[in-house]
Amino acid sequence: MNNKNFEVFIDCGSSKMRAGAFDKNNSKNNFYHEGNFFFDNSNITIEIEKIISSIEKDTSEYLNEVNLMIDSSEMLSINISIAKKLDGSKLKEEDIQFLVQDVKQQVLRNYLMYDIAHIIIKNYKLDEIDYIFLPNNINCNFISLDILFICLPKNTIEFFKKLFLEVNVSTNQIYCSSYAKSFNYKENLSLIENISFIDIGFEKTSITSYKKNEITFIDVLPVGGNHITKDISKILKLDLLESERIKLYFDKNQNFLNEKKISLNLINQIISARTEEILELSIKSIRQNLIMFDNCKIILMGKGSKILDSKFKEKISLTSDIDLLEETTEDICESGLKMMEGMNRQEVLIIPKKQIDQGFFEKLFHFFK
Repeated sequence: MNNKNFEVFIDCGSSKMRAGAFDKNNSKNNFYHEGNFFFDNSNITIEIEKIISSIEKDTSEYLNEVNLMIDSSEMLSINISIAKKLDGSKLKEEDIQFLVQDVKQQVLRNYLMYDIAHIIIKNYKLDEIDYIFLPNNINCNFISLDILFICLPKNTIEFFKKLFLEVNVSTNQIYCSSYAKSFNYKENLSLIENISFIDIGFEKTSITSYKKNEITFIDVLPVGGNHITKDISKILKLDLLESERIKLYFDKNQNFLNEKKISLNLINQIISARTEEILELSIKSIRQNLIMFDNCKIILMGKGSKILDSKFKEKISLTSDIDLLEETTEDICESGLKMMEGMNRQEVLIIPKKQIDQGFFEKLFHFFK
């Protein structure tokens, strides 16, 4: 059992790590840290050690366990429906558990290279009547469940687990970062019926859509902000660090551009072309998966979206109905905390395998009430 006073969440981005340490007894006594930007994983262990050292100094506790928030361009979302005939007796939670366990094992058998990060029951159909949440004290003859599985590649999970184990820190829970963030942020936008979040990361773009406050689909595109940097690097024959600096500060870096004899207009064209491609692909995905697209509010977030500030946004023809969300390390890490606290009542909480003092089903999952 973890007797520590702080619960720690670390967002393992492809170019930066962010950490939050949350006091279990005092919600105002929290600490946040952000690592340095990196293009590859050559110095990622150093960044992890710095973050761990900072957290231990702030909390005055030895850090031996963390919760990780991870995204991947190879992330999968799998929608499955499962049904069963019953005898008309009172529906029990154990009946739902058996069905979820059955389909969970099917997913694991058919997607051997993936681990399940989230299990979300989108709908219960009891005798042809739909319910968002499992009703109490109901008898039925037939039940079907619509379940969404969010899966992350095993190799990605094991990569980060191994990195932390090398510094003597084990992993408790794994969360999909883009999903956790979108669910957290939408709580502040509850009056909007249809909303989609486009999370532009380093090497991927995630799309998460909600209808009437309930998740409808998740998609991921293997293109992100670093592709803009690579475009600049290739066309202008600059190294990646210089290209990244131009991408982020091109309108404030006129002296550098003049020294390199680089046209500001050319930079605009390079950034606009790739950004429009990312947005076009994202909106195409939303149109294909969300029937009420015309009434959908689109929120752009993620480190890769920072290029679309108020000045540059006007140059992108597709962004007239897209709002930009400025994220902080606090926002990101708190999203993981709220997931752990059971913010999504439709989600089944997967209990870490190391906890063996519970009953058979409780070791696998339990339901939020």
